[in-house]
Amino acid sequence: MTTTPSLASLASLAPRIARIALVGDRSPHVKSHARIPLLLDALASRDGLVLDAYWIPTARASAEAAAGALAGFDAVWVLPGSPYASEAGALAAIRVAREEGIPFLGTCGGFQHALLEYARGVCGLAGAAHAENDPGAEDPLIAPLACSLVGHEGLVRAEPGSLAESALGAERSVERYHCDYGPAPRHLPALTARGLRLSGHDEDGQVRMAELPGHPFFLATLFQPELAGDGTRPHPVVKALATAAVAHATRRTDGVAGRLAATLTASRSAG
Repeated sequence: MTTTPSLASLASLAPRIARIALVGDRSPHVKSHARIPLLLDALASRDGLVLDAYWIPTARASAEAAAGALAGFDAVWVLPGSPYASEAGALAAIRVAREEGIPFLGTCGGFQHALLEYARGVCGLAGAAHAENDPGAEDPLIAPLACSLVGHEGLVRAEPGSLAESALGAERSVERYHCDYGPAPRHLPALTARGLRLSGHDEDGQVRMAELPGHPFFLATLFQPELAGDGTRPHPVVKALATAAVAHATRRTDGVAGRLAATLTASRSAG
C-alpha cells in the first residue's frame, strides 16, 4: 500500500538552504563586495553549501533588527566598506547575531565594529568610539593603526584550540588586509575580562582575530578572507561561516519538522 508522505517528512527532505544577511553599503568600488557572488557560487558548486544571500544596507539594518527580520537569518556577515552609512545599523546587526546565537562573521570594518558592539553592549563602555566615525574621540577603542595595512599581507597565528584555528584549518596563515584602523591595545583587557577571546595575532602580537566562546559561531577578522585567491576557492573562514549557517538552517528546519509531526500526531489522536 502506498502512503502519502507527511508534511514533517517532506520538510525533512527539503534542501538545506541557509539565508545569510550581508550587512554593508554595497559598492562596485569595494573589491570584497564584488567577490561575494563568486564566493557564493563556489560554495554551492564546490562544497554543496547553498546560501541565499540578502544585502542589507547599514542604514536599514537598525529597522530590520528592531522588526525581528535579522533574527530570521541563518548567518550575519558584516562586510568591509567602512565608514558605514550607519554605525548604529552595523552595531544592531552584530548585536542580534550575538544575542540570538546566529552564526556571525565580521571582516575588516566588521571586526572593528564587533569589538565596538561588545564594548558597549557587554562591557558597559557606552563611550567606546571608533576614530573613523568619531575623529574627535579622546580615547577611541578603534584607533588609527601606527602602520597602514592597506594592501598588506602578513602572518596570522591562531590560538590553539580556538574557533579561529578551527576555521583557518591551521595554526598559521598568511592573510590580506585593506584597513587603516584597529583596536587600541590598552582597551582590550576590558573586553577579555567580559569573555571575548582574542584568538589570532600577527607576528608583533597585535590582535587580528576575535571570537566569542559559547556562541555557535562568532568570529571577527581584521583581515579580509574574501580577498583570498581569485574568488573561485573560498577561504576556509568563509567556508566555516557557510557550514555554520547551513547547520543553523538544518536545526531550524528540523525544529519546524518536529513541530509539524507533533501537530499531526495530536490531530490524529484527537480524531
